[in-house]
Amino acid sequence: MRSSVLRPRSRDFFFFALPVLLLFVAVVSLALYFVHPGPPATFVMSTATSGSPYYRYAERYAEVFKRNGVKLEIRESDGSFANLKALSDRASGVDAGIVQGGVASARDTPGLLSVGRVAYEPLWVFYSGGAQLERLTDLKGKRILVGPAGSGTERLALRLLAANGISAETATLINRELPDDVDMLAKGEADAGFLVLAAEAQTIQRLFRTPNVRLMNFANADAYTQRFPFLSRLILRQGVVDFAANIPPADVTLVVTTSAVLVRDDAHPALVNLLTQALQEVHSQLAVDAAGNAPLFQRAGEFPIANDPEFPLADEARRVYRSGAPFLQRYMPFWVATMFDRLVVSFVVLLPLLIPLLKFAPQIYNWRMRRRIVYWYGQLRRVESTAKNSLSPQDRTAELRELDRIETAVESIPVPLGFADRLYQLREHVGIVRRRLESNVASPSARQPAKAAM
Repeated sequence: MRSSVLRPRSRDFFFFALPVLLLFVAVVSLALYFVHPGPPATFVMSTATSGSPYYRYAERYAEVFKRNGVKLEIRESDGSFANLKALSDRASGVDAGIVQGGVASARDTPGLLSVGRVAYEPLWVFYSGGAQLERLTDLKGKRILVGPAGSGTERLALRLLAANGISAETATLINRELPDDVDMLAKGEADAGFLVLAAEAQTIQRLFRTPNVRLMNFANADAYTQRFPFLSRLILRQGVVDFAANIPPADVTLVVTTSAVLVRDDAHPALVNLLTQALQEVHSQLAVDAAGNAPLFQRAGEFPIANDPEFPLADEARRVYRSGAPFLQRYMPFWVATMFDRLVVSFVVLLPLLIPLLKFAPQIYNWRMRRRIVYWYGQLRRVESTAKNSLSPQDRTAELRELDRIETAVESIPVPLGFADRLYQLREHVGIVRRRLESNVASPSARQPAKAAM
């Protein structure tokens, strides 16, 4: 009969390999779920009112997210402070938000990380009257519009005024909505007004063209940038707003802040990575208007800025700025690449558990192979114990048939080459028992005279 020492048997897989494989898959699945769960299908960003620059930025980010199979849900808000409040509230469901520079820092709002700075936000200080103003200290005792109550403009205005020794006790601070600034300055109901808006904003354009209203030139702008790291110094060149009308009539030095995209520190790393890629794609190109005009202060490739003076940069954002998109995402869809990344992380985490499992698996396999041989040794031992006794011809024939059955079964035992020696030993032992059984032919009557002769 042909030996089956190397003959494979499919149930070996079900009794040995399949349980190990299922255990392995179960452990990895648990790790993927608990240790490194997959990213949610929706990412929520708080911006500002519909049509605002913040909202338009988010709309362009949403296009990048959509291409990668993720929905960016855009929520309207009242601006920077509302966004900060939503980000600080874990129950709000907000994952990211856009915030004006200078209204908060990591010390004020822990648990928030930056993904980068995305645009300049100039601080415009318009004033009325004949006397030229070049320093904020000149506003002491004046009527000053500081923006809507609770707005980022108010926060920045009060902060800069306080640095110049101006407060509600030394000046009249007025809270108004943006459209009112133009009329109040034009009518002389206010002496100066702070605004944080893009140069293209309608309110700024109206103020440039309002008689007796001028834009303040910050003579000590460099001092502000040194005192307040979130501020920068820019120059509004003569005539750049309107060449035909020569607006402004001379170069004006401004201080500007930058808007930051913030995320919660528990936001999924893969989506923070994707958001950073969206910032790079959207802000590395100039967003020209319908007439082909680019933003006044922005230059191609200037944004996003990875350095943030107020919030720590998220690790995932830092990796994207340093090395670009993850390697797998350059060649695979976002979700496939993310799954591979999660598997790698899970393997690293589970390595201390997988190594003992892999060591234990061969022991199980060896036990199963030995068990196949040991079982037939038990059957053979039973026949051998019977062969020690004197048997009738009928009993001996029955035991020989049993031995034939054992021998046939042994011939069919599938074992790997490493267990061949044990299999051959078993066959040899079967032969020993057969010879003993065949030699045991003396009947009890034939043995009695032998005992008497003794």
